[in-house]
Amino acid sequence: MYQLFIANKNYSSWSLRPWLLMHHLEIPFNEQLVTFEEGGSWKKFHSFSPTGLVPCLIDGDITVWDSLAIVEYVAEDFPQVWPINRLARSWARSACAEMHSGFSALRNICAMNCGLIVDLVEIPPLLQKDINRIDELWQEGLKRFEGPFLTGEEFTAVDAFFAPVAIRAQNYGLKFSGVAKQYIDHLLSLPSMKKWISDALQEPWRETLHEDEVRNMGVVIEDLRS
Repeated sequence: MYQLFIANKNYSSWSLRPWLLMHHLEIPFNEQLVTFEEGGSWKKFHSFSPTGLVPCLIDGDITVWDSLAIVEYVAEDFPQVWPINRLARSWARSACAEMHSGFSALRNICAMNCGLIVDLVEIPPLLQKDINRIDELWQEGLKRFEGPFLTGEEFTAVDAFFAPVAIRAQNYGLKFSGVAKQYIDHLLSLPSMKKWISDALQEPWRETLHEDEVRNMGVVIEDLRS
């Protein structure tokens, strides 16, 4: 059975992607949660990940690191990871790659934190540009493939890749169009998303660097964590 190494659910958006994908599609795996260490020294991650980063998947004597590589590896055994239709599949792969390599302003300004509701001091132009592009991309997929997921009726890897954006949109009050907002609400209503967020809110760990990333960008209105 796959061993999926992840970090704190409260902070780790990259971990969420393969975890959500496999959990929602009921692909068997064992979750191995390794917490971030205070001060940013995470050398223990090198014991299982060549890069010292998460997520990392181990399947017997095979190690697969990086979220996109994990998705492609799992898809070899479980083809439902990607849409059946070739057009939808090519669109989904392109959108995943764009998410994987882009939207740096969104990542830097709206750090992942499931527990904090934040009022941003401002929406810088680069952040608004990222929001606009994501909104455009979502509208395209939902219109072309008729929803409720980005490539049609079934949840696939592309939805998992944009799931952290839904959490950021909710917690930072980011403004999206009506169609995109419906998609955000749909993602947040999924049982697997609810479980991830619930688990994140129950975590006892606080890591200063991750906490400061959020507090330096806006005013914390509410802390939802236990």
